[in-house]
Amino acid sequence: MEQDPSSLNSIAHWMQFSTLSLLVGIADHGSLSAGARAAGIAQPNATRALKTMERRLGYQLIDRKTTGSTLTPEGVLTVQWAREVLESLQNLAAGARTLADPGQAELDFGASMTVAEYLAPGWIGELHASMPEVKPRMRIMNSQDVIHAVQQGEVSFGFVETPHIPLGLQSLRVFTDEMLIVTAPGHPWATRGTPLSVHELATTALIEREDGSGTRAFLDYIAHTERPKPIAEFNSNSTICQCVAAGMGPAVLSQLAVQNQLKLGTLVEIPFGGPALVRELRIIWSASHVPSPAEQELREIAAAGS
Repeated sequence: MEQDPSSLNSIAHWMQFSTLSLLVGIADHGSLSAGARAAGIAQPNATRALKTMERRLGYQLIDRKTTGSTLTPEGVLTVQWAREVLESLQNLAAGARTLADPGQAELDFGASMTVAEYLAPGWIGELHASMPEVKPRMRIMNSQDVIHAVQQGEVSFGFVETPHIPLGLQSLRVFTDEMLIVTAPGHPWATRGTPLSVHELATTALIEREDGSGTRAFLDYIAHTERPKPIAEFNSNSTICQCVAAGMGPAVLSQLAVQNQLKLGTLVEIPFGGPALVRELRIIWSASHVPSPAEQELREIAAAGS
C-alpha cells in the first residue's frame, strides 16, 4: 500500500523549505515571479517546485491564469501553515545556538516554556547583533524549576511566568502577557451569548500545563478556590492547542501560544466577564548577584518590550 504523501514520515523526505518560502513569497508579493525573486529561486525552477508540491500534497495551490497566478483557498491555508513552519525553523536555529556545549557558554540562564518558545529567540538575536562574541545557553524549564535553579546558583538568572516570586529574589517585568480562554469551534462555549464568568472558569476542568508551570500557577492565583482536576496535563503549549482543537476541552493559554490557531480558526477565543487575564513575565535573579555586561544587555533587550 502506498504511503500517504501528506503523512509526517513521508512529507519530511520531500518537503523543501525553499518551496515553503516561495509559497509565502507569492502570498506576500502577489505573483509567482515576485514570490520567486523573494525566495531567490529562478522562475522556471519555482514553477516546477510548486507543481511537485501540488502533486505530493494532492491539491492545487495556485490558480494559473493569463492575467497571473493567485493562491487557491487551499493555498491560502497552506501559506499559514508554511509561515508557522518557517518561523519554527528560525526559532530552532536561534534556540540551538543557546543549547550549545555548556563548556562554550558564557551566558547561562533559565527560561520557562512560553518565554523560551515565543520571546527568547528574538531577544537572543538582538543580543547576538550587539554582542556577537557572547555565546548564550538557555535551559528550558517550567517556572518553578527556573526559580529553584536560580536559588541554587545553577543559573545566574531566569525568566518566569508565575506571579509568586519568593523572598530573596529580585525581579523585573519584561513582558505583559494576556491569557486567553480557548476552545474548539464545536465546543458549547463557542456559541454562548454571554461572557464566561469567573465562577464558571474556576469550576470547569481544563486542559492544563503541568504543576509547577507559571500558567498553572496563574490559574490557581485568579481562582481563589480549589479548582477541578485537569482533563489532561502537558508540558507543551502546542500539544495543549492541538488537544483543544481536537475537542478534548477548553484551556487558558498565553496569547503568544494561540494567536496562529485563532487566525486559522482551529481555536476560538471565549469572552471573559471577569477581570482581565493579564500576567507579568519577569526576569529573576538572586539579591546578591551582580550581573555581567552580557546579562545586563539581555535584561535591557527583554525589558525594552515591556
